[in-house]
This record gives sequence, C-alpha cells and structure tokens, in this order.
Amino acid sequence: MAGETVDRKEVLKQAFVKALPITGSYLFVSMAYGLTMQEAGLSWFWSLFTSLTVYTGAFQFVLVTFLSSGASILTIALTALFMNSRQFFYGLTFVEDFKKMGKRYPYMVHTMTDETYAVNCSMLSSEVIRDRNAEKENDRKRRFDIMFYVASFSRISWMVGAVLGGILGQILPVKLEGIDFCMTALFITIAIDQWRSVKVHLPALAGFIGGVLLLLLIGKDYFLLPTLILVSGLLLICERKVEAHE
Repeated sequence: MAGETVDRKEVLKQAFVKALPITGSYLFVSMAYGLTMQEAGLSWFWSLFTSLTVYTGAFQFVLVTFLSSGASILTIALTALFMNSRQFFYGLTFVEDFKKMGKRYPYMVHTMTDETYAVNCSMLSSEVIRDRNAEKENDRKRRFDIMFYVASFSRISWMVGAVLGGILGQILPVKLEGIDFCMTALFITIAIDQWRSVKVHLPALAGFIGGVLLLLLIGKDYFLLPTLILVSGLLLICERKVEAHE
C-alpha cells in the first residue's frame, strides 16, 4: 500500500509539472474572461457555470458578445461548431486511449484542448511509444493517470481564474475597458508562433485575407461566421496541397 501511495504522489507531481505552463496561462486569461463577463453585467456565477459547461476559451470570449447582443441560438451553435471543429480531427489521436480510461472517458473528451493535446502528444514522443499495444500495462496506466490529472489541473485553473476575475470585477472601482484585448493578444502570439513553426502558411493567409475581406464587405457584426465557413471550405479544398508541401 505504501508503494502505491508513493507512486500516486509521483504521478501527481509529474502531472503538475507538465500542467504548470497551461495552468499559468489559463489562470490569467480566464481572469480576463471573468472580468469581461462582469463588464457585460454577468456575475462570477455565470463565468463559473459557462466554464463548467462550455470550456473553450476562445469561444467563451465570443460568447460574451453573443449573450450581450442577444444573438440567436443557431448563430451561437454554428459559431461554436466552426471555432472548435479542429478538435474533432486531432481528438481522434487519443480516442482509443480515452476509451481505455473507463469512467474517465467522457471527462477526457470534454477537457481536450489545444494545450492538453500538446502535452499528451509530448508524452508519446518523449517515451517513444511507437506501438501502443506493446506498451507495458503499468506504463500505460501511469500515462493515463498523468493525462487525467493534467486535464483536471488545467480545467480547475481556468474555473478558478474565471471566478476570481468576476469577483475582482465587482470589487474594483474602475471600469476595465479593453481587458478583452487579452484574448486578442493571445491569438496574435499563437499566430506568430505557428507562422514560425510551419513551412506552409496557406491556412494563416487564408484566415487573414478572408477575415479582412468579409469584414470590409459585410461589417464587424456579421463577418465572423461567414469567414469561418469560407476559410474552412478553402482549407478542405486545399488540404492535399498543404500536406504535399509539409
């Protein structure tokens, strides 16, 4: 029993270290989200409830605008679908692993994000697991436990930050105009990093050019959803060309 306790502590320690870069960024970005929700007239409770049920940072910021403007359910649903459709594809990488995790399966699917996906992939590459069927049972169980705790730590940090942001928004006496630019800054940083790390820039150029054109043509209130549809269609058409250059 003592050995199991030590092993559990070691797993928690490894998971915490792997999750630390995620939790650090999530905490501050979700605080900005909570502040944005408060500025829109929605208390910390709604920030927590949304984070529990939605848990997709980019769309949660967009959702604030939708809730404030009274957007239709169809617009909200379609926007959520297109903004997070990428997770359908890269989630396939771990669907078999998630199924083997038993009761944790639905939770792992719900908490899959870009960041947790990257951590899960790093464990596969660092441990040189080429054939998962040949992976030792103890090693597989340890990896599954780390994946679960990384997802849990990440989600908890987002919810804590969202609540703190909502509470601070009630306490602070100043109007925090422009705080929602935090997510824009994050997107710009991610875009620059992706531009540097890949050889093919077609997806980034398609998104930028398509977004600017539709913004000019139909205005800021309506351009987002058509842009997502247009760019998704272009990328599907050009998929083979992109893969050939990679």
